Amino acid sequence: MVAHATTAASSPRRGSLPGSRRAGEGFELPLATAPMEAKLSQRLPEERGAWQYEPKWDGFRCLAFKAGEFVELRAKSGKSLGRYFPEVVAMLRALESERFVIDGELVIEQDRRGGSAGEQLAFDALQMRLHPAESRVRRLARETPAKLIVFDVLALPDGTIVLDRPLVQRRELLETFMAGAAVSGRLAISAATGTLRTAQRWLREAGQGPTDGVVAKRLDDVYRPGERAMVKVKPIRTADCVVGGFRYASRGGEVGSLLLGLYDEHGRLDHVGFTATIPHAQRSALTARLESLRQPPGFTGRAPGGHSRWSTRRSDEWEPLRAQLVVEVRFDQVSGQRFRHGTRLLRWREDKAPRQCTFEQIRAL
Repeated sequence: MVAHATTAASSPRRGSLPGSRRAGEGFELPLATAPMEAKLSQRLPEERGAWQYEPKWDGFRCLAFKAGEFVELRAKSGKSLGRYFPEVVAMLRALESERFVIDGELVIEQDRRGGSAGEQLAFDALQMRLHPAESRVRRLARETPAKLIVFDVLALPDGTIVLDRPLVQRRELLETFMAGAAVSGRLAISAATGTLRTAQRWLREAGQGPTDGVVAKRLDDVYRPGERAMVKVKPIRTADCVVGGFRYASRGGEVGSLLLGLYDEHGRLDHVGFTATIPHAQRSALTARLESLRQPPGFTGRAPGGHSRWSTRRSDEWEPLRAQLVVEVRFDQVSGQRFRHGTRLLRWREDKAPRQCTFEQIRAL
């Protein structure tokens, strides 16, 4: 590993920081530190020697903090995940390294012995962890243990914060750290390449296993918490949207479609489209859940309805909701900052915060 001079901005920090569990045992970075994010692109950047490519894992993004006996897992939403993944907390606590902050993805590998393929089932196993009953969480932790795949480091075991180091240096530091920290089947370093052809192969294989795309990161870029400074490419186009309202089906009194929203640069929730691909077996329970969340205005920016050549009598008939629920949908095209056609509901994203659902997701480079 190449030795690098420690700058003032990345000097060791100890003591009681925001996020401390008790005085004198703080984490090296505040627990509110947001992971660096990616914006969607239709193709991988190709500038030779400028990019690192990594598989995009289909799981829960997670920053893992350790300070002595204290371990915390934080989702992109800022919520704690430690309660739902006790086996990961225990595994990190048992590592020889006393302090670190790492960035990775929580995944549950699909057991293919039953012959049913598809990464969706593995993601469903993750979603099942977000359950209030501790006894069930503990049982699932034993039956389907999660794995943490690590792809970046923010703070080293000696307390050095490396946010301001370029990725090429952080990757070297991560490889050194993981050489002694990896736990077979439980804690692993993500693959990475600087070769475009390899990244393109990963992209062709995405969606057929544990990955759903490729992420590209500039080798000279520092770690930018909360910024969409990376590039992600997926074989299908998806976006996380807030459910700002719903419409009843024309018959039966159950939900017929979900009305989708994204936040603009001013923090207003704009209506961007809908999805009606709700499984029939889920409609009754979902209707009750939605009705319990009814609260105007629903959308604080552009709202459903309004005159157009596609308007019908029912265009203005919709129920506003509190901005609480997030779904991931598949879409084909965007026109005028709206999904041109109806979208396909892929899954609920309880690990995502509504405020993270912005237009930046769908603005390709």
